[in-house]
Amino acid sequence: MTREDLVAQAANDAGVTKAKANAVLVSVMNSITDALSKGDKVTLVGFGTFQAARRAARRGRNPQTGQEINIPATTVPKFKPGKKLREAVC
Repeated sequence: MTREDLVAQAANDAGVTKAKANAVLVSVMNSITDALSKGDKVTLVGFGTFQAARRAARRGRNPQTGQEINIPATTVPKFKPGKKLREAVC
């Protein structure tokens, strides 16, 4: 499912235009992004939890040359699915 498909489905389910559904989707994605960039956790009960996690620095290997490289520490977004989502997928 693409973003366009998701917008069309949401518009159909809510009985609104695709433009309004797209505006809501953009707002939700921006809100989640802003919260994660501030270090906050976003929990959607039954769906899952988004949070920013710190990934430690480590040694890696360049797959083309085999040369060892240092991979710096970074912060990455993580998602943990909720119980209802896990049950729906299984």
